[in-house]
Amino acid sequence: MLILIPIVFILNVTKHSTVTAFTFAVAIAICITPLLLPVILSSSLSKGAVRMSKKKTIVKKLDAIQSFGAINILCTDKTGTLTEDKIVLEKYLDIHGEEDFRILKHAFLNSYFQTGLRGNIDEAVVARGLQNNMQQYIEKYKLVDEIPFDFSRRRLSVIVTDGQKKQMITKGAVEEILNICTLVDYQGTISSITREIKDNIKQISKQLNKDGLRVIAVCQKNNLMGISDFSVADENNMVLLGFIGFLDPPKESAKSAIQKLNHAGIRVMVLTGDNLEITKCICKKVGINSERIIEGKEIEKLSDAGVLRLLKKSNIFVKLSPIQKARIVRVLHESNNIVGYMGDGINDAPSLINSDVGISVDTAVDIAKESADIILLEKDLHVLLDGVTERQKNICQFNEIH
Repeated sequence: MLILIPIVFILNVTKHSTVTAFTFAVAIAICITPLLLPVILSSSLSKGAVRMSKKKTIVKKLDAIQSFGAINILCTDKTGTLTEDKIVLEKYLDIHGEEDFRILKHAFLNSYFQTGLRGNIDEAVVARGLQNNMQQYIEKYKLVDEIPFDFSRRRLSVIVTDGQKKQMITKGAVEEILNICTLVDYQGTISSITREIKDNIKQISKQLNKDGLRVIAVCQKNNLMGISDFSVADENNMVLLGFIGFLDPPKESAKSAIQKLNHAGIRVMVLTGDNLEITKCICKKVGINSERIIEGKEIEKLSDAGVLRLLKKSNIFVKLSPIQKARIVRVLHESNNIVGYMGDGINDAPSLINSDVGISVDTAVDIAKESADIILLEKDLHVLLDGVTERQKNICQFNEIH
C-alpha cells in the first residue's frame, strides 16, 4: 500500500486535478484494505501452525486453529488418553474365578484367526498365547468363517476346524456373552446355566473391574459340521467357558494434565464404550469426578433436551455406541459450546466430524486421522494443553496485528 498508493496518485495528478487524484488514490486504498485481511489472517494462522508443530501438534486445517484455543469442553475416550494403552492379558479364569489354560487357548484361536482390524486386545491375547507355546494351534486349526465385531452385538465370532470337529468361538462383553449362553463348561463338565451361576459370574467380573481390569467373556459352540453358512443368528445356545482380564493402567501424567485443563477453563468429559466399574476406577485415579456416571442405555430414548440435562450433571458416559458418542458431541455443540473431541478408533470418526475441533494422534486408524482437524504426535493430554496454549498466544498476536 505504501508503494502502490503514491504511484496511483502521481500518475493521476498529471492528468487530473490534485483533489481528484487524491480521492482516487484513497478509493484504491479502501478497496485494497479488506482484500489484504484474508492474507493477514492466513499468514498469522500459518505462523501459528508452525509454532504448534514444535509443540508436537500438527494442524491439518488452518480454520481449526481459531476454535482450538477456544475449546471449553474436551470429550475423550478412556483407552490410550487416560491410560497407558499398553494392554496386557493378566488373567484367564473359569466361571468360578480359577485359572484355566483352556480359556487362553480359545481366546487365542479367536484373536489369531479373526481377519478384521486387530486391536490392542487381540494383540495382547496373541502375544500371551505365543508366550505359552500355542504356535501348534496355528497349524492344527483352520479358519472356516467369521462373524465380525460390531458395536451393537459387542462380540466377535470365528468358526474354526481341526479336521475332526468344527466349532464357533466367541468373545465379547460379559453381559452380551451371557445373553447368548445357555450352558457352562467347568473343568470339562457341561451343565445348564442358572441364575446363581450368572450372578456369580457378574460378581467376579465386577470385582475384576474394580481392581482396574477390563474383562471379556469367552464361549464356544460345537457340533457344527453340517453347517456351511454362518450368521449372527447362529450365536445362540452357546457354552460359556470363562473370561480373560486385561490390565491397562492409568497414565501418570493424566491427573496433572486434567487439573491444568480444568484450570484453563476446559471441562474434560469421558465418552467410552467400556463398562461402569472399570471406567470409574480409572477416572478416580486421574481426578475426574465419578460420583454420577451415565450409561448409554439411559440416553437412548431421551430427547436432545433430556440428554443436555444429563450432560450438565455428569462428566462420564459409559457403554456408548459410536452413534451415541456422536450425538452427545452434537448436543454439546448445539448448546453453544466449543467442543473438542479426541479419538483414534474407527468408532470415533462420527464424533470427530460432529465436533468443532476433531483431534487424533499419528498412531490412529486412517479414517480417524482423515476425519480429524488436528493430529497430536503423542497421545498425551499435556501435548493437547501445549497446543491450546500456543494457539491462544497466536490469537493474541493476531489481535494485536489486526
